[in-house]
Amino acid sequence: METQEPQQDRKEPFDMRIVQYFVRIMRTVFLGFFWMIINVFLGLYLGFAIPEESTPGRMIFFYSWLVLSLAGYLLIVIRMWRKNENVQDNYK
Repeated sequence: METQEPQQDRKEPFDMRIVQYFVRIMRTVFLGFFWMIINVFLGLYLGFAIPEESTPGRMIFFYSWLVLSLAGYLLIVIRMWRKNENVQDNYK
């Protein structure tokens, strides 16, 4: 009987730039959903965005909050995607 050496799995090194790109995508999606959940809760559940259930002052507060928080969310996302971090490359 021949003795065979166990074959070692030769795995290619993982490109960490792909991981960093995936992390950016997941953070963008998570922050977007979190922003939407907060605004749906305030607008629909508490009734700030429904004209029949809200006063004009509450609606002005809600819609100004909506626009300002959207601007903040977009600013955070733009800064996150513009940032070029030095990622350790495993191919060296």
